Amino acid sequence: MFEVLQQRLGEIFKRLTGRGVLTAEDVDAALREVRLALLEADVNVRVAKEFVARVREAAVGQEIWRSLTPGQMVIKLVHEELTRILGGAHRELRFRPTPPTVFLLVGLHGTGKTTTAGKLGLYLKRRGRYPLLVAADLRRPAAVQQLAVVGQQAGVDVYTGGEGVDPLEVVRQAVGGARQRGHDVVIVDSAGRHQVDEELMEELRRMRDAVQPQEVLLVVDAMTGQGAVGIAEEFNRRLGIDGIILTKLDGDARGGGALSIVSVTGRPILFVGVGERVDALEPFHPDRMASRILGMGDVLTLVERAQEVMDAEAAREMERKLRRQEFTLEDFLVQLRQLQRMGPLEHLLQMVPGLPRVRGMPMAVDEKQLKRIEAIINSMTPLERRKPEIIDGSRRRRIARGSGVSVQEVNRLLRQFEEARQLLRRLGGVERRGKLP
Repeated sequence: MFEVLQQRLGEIFKRLTGRGVLTAEDVDAALREVRLALLEADVNVRVAKEFVARVREAAVGQEIWRSLTPGQMVIKLVHEELTRILGGAHRELRFRPTPPTVFLLVGLHGTGKTTTAGKLGLYLKRRGRYPLLVAADLRRPAAVQQLAVVGQQAGVDVYTGGEGVDPLEVVRQAVGGARQRGHDVVIVDSAGRHQVDEELMEELRRMRDAVQPQEVLLVVDAMTGQGAVGIAEEFNRRLGIDGIILTKLDGDARGGGALSIVSVTGRPILFVGVGERVDALEPFHPDRMASRILGMGDVLTLVERAQEVMDAEAAREMERKLRRQEFTLEDFLVQLRQLQRMGPLEHLLQMVPGLPRVRGMPMAVDEKQLKRIEAIINSMTPLERRKPEIIDGSRRRRIARGSGVSVQEVNRLLRQFEEARQLLRRLGGVERRGKLP
């Protein structure tokens, strides 16, 4: 989402860090460019103006032009200010001392509220909670059925109530039944509208007052830019919200809404949706997001994602195989599947430090090509996967037919795998020679 802003800031900072000495005028000129880049990214005008003013004030206070690395100091100050306007520090969900804790999800139609309910349920389930989803959107056609499907995908129970039941009564029954069935979290998927109106707000206020949710969470579509900020302001003024969940952060919008919404509303972003899959929900860390925007990557989130999908013992066994140079196509297939479980590769690449700023580096990844690689390996016999050197011309033709690809694609995969194995051998040799006696 922040690709354009990332590129613009990268160009500005590259010029700054390429100069050994900076004057106050140089910093002012760079900050004017930063302000323009923020406005082009659809950041709120007031937020952009205050952002630059704060960075300039900090630069003057620290006299960065007298620093040995003035360009790096400017980047540091911009990172700190980005972190501040994004909320400063990560805030966890708040839970009641005695269960169940109720989270009321609110928002307009089309923001992904129902899908987000399922994602949040799975997120909490993986952290030892026993959530219940409540279908309280009885206005939108098929909303109840959609939540039931999402709940099934997430492996989370769903309470649907009955036909023609008042949504307020559905929520009351769900919360009361949750205590009896041992659910410690209740996630309410409330009704929405195409725009904010008094009828919707009255229904949400009645629901809020009846079940006293621990958190009222507004779900907004990051793709709507400044529209998301206006919606958040309206919900906060008329209903009162405790936190925000931004969906579709993997989209191609300019991202200004995400950068403005905390400053304008004073409410923290708690989660971001980064894909369509039911596990594509991330806790929001302002400092990590600031690092991503500046092209510095996000190693901590990358490691946490890997820990969620990879078994520790399997990882140690893979490390042993790599050290012994026993890595086979079977192992490669296992790693490929685990990597796919971590989420879209294009999103993962954005977390690698420095990679988004490498000129000419393609950040778009063809997921279909990964499926073709998987099909090629699946068309091999177990012996061929362990010993690819036995794959002759006739075997290559058979593998190509079985996987629906060309012989050239099979040849390319085998060649690239062999090059990778040779690299591992050389690295292993260097490691052994580098050991002390």
